[in-house]
Amino acid sequence: MAQQAYMTETDNGGSGSEHRRNRFRRLLGRWLAGWRERGTWRRGIVTGAFALALALVMVLHAHIPNRIGNLGSLTETFLPWLGLFVPLVLVVGLVRRSATALIAAVLPVAVWLNLFGGLLSDKTAAGGDLTVATHNVNADNPDPEGTARDVAASGADVLALEELTATAVPVYEKALASTYKYHSVQGTVGLWSKYPLSGVKSVDLELGWTRAMRAAVATPSGDVAVYVAHLPSVRVKIEAGFTARQRDKSADALGEAIADERLPRSVLLGDLNGTMNDRALNAVTSQMRSTQGAAGNGFGFSWPASFPAARIDQILVKGVEPVTSWTLPETGSDHLPVAARVKVDDSAS
Repeated sequence: MAQQAYMTETDNGGSGSEHRRNRFRRLLGRWLAGWRERGTWRRGIVTGAFALALALVMVLHAHIPNRIGNLGSLTETFLPWLGLFVPLVLVVGLVRRSATALIAAVLPVAVWLNLFGGLLSDKTAAGGDLTVATHNVNADNPDPEGTARDVAASGADVLALEELTATAVPVYEKALASTYKYHSVQGTVGLWSKYPLSGVKSVDLELGWTRAMRAAVATPSGDVAVYVAHLPSVRVKIEAGFTARQRDKSADALGEAIADERLPRSVLLGDLNGTMNDRALNAVTSQMRSTQGAAGNGFGFSWPASFPAARIDQILVKGVEPVTSWTLPETGSDHLPVAARVKVDDSAS
């Protein structure tokens, strides 16, 4: 009797498994049969049109006007995230068995890869002779001393801090004194260095108060002009759109200061409140290149720290060679620190 019961259970299990396989075959057959229907090309026209529009937005983002709520800059700030709509188009195309939607989805995929595919590869390399870092420490940072220790542990030779308050400056100065022999604070930005500073001055961003500075850093491989900047914040408001006019004006002023720089090697560290895709930063980005784009691994998003969605904290260079670029772990700020290693000495090249 026990043997008979065992055989019955085995038979039932086999029958259940076979039933599931047959059911899967029927469902698959119905789905495949749908592709042979004449409606395959008519279905999904709306989805296909959406895919085409998505591709056009990515291709023509520079032509989206800023006259209405700075819509162009807003689109460019989050441009990489438009790629998230591509899987949606593919899923809808598969579910609806629409050849039109699936073929149309190829267009945004190709455009997105052309724009951002290079960021997906690891371009980091060994070497370099100067490590730099920048961090918007947040005026409301509950632990400035801990933040100072964290960024100093990055090994940066030159460190820029933004959004410094009068009460927090002494805390940062004390916490960083053992690592950095030289430093200068101008308004709400500061520069700490293991190497001597000279030619320190504030940079006018046409704001009425100081949020940028310049100094020459005497590295062992030669002098490097280091700029620290915190461009004005931007906001997205229903009634006004992307409010970035003051940021744009300050970016132009910063670009003029960098263009007047006499040293052949320059590094810009700071919170620019904009991405490299944002046309409003052209006065700066047309002169300098991003270390993340040239020597990073991935997008290097830095804000907000809890769920980084945009790279608005930048390290840009001119006359020096980026070697590697990375983001640092979260501190008490709402931004992530970013760092890079560059090659200043070009005698071997």
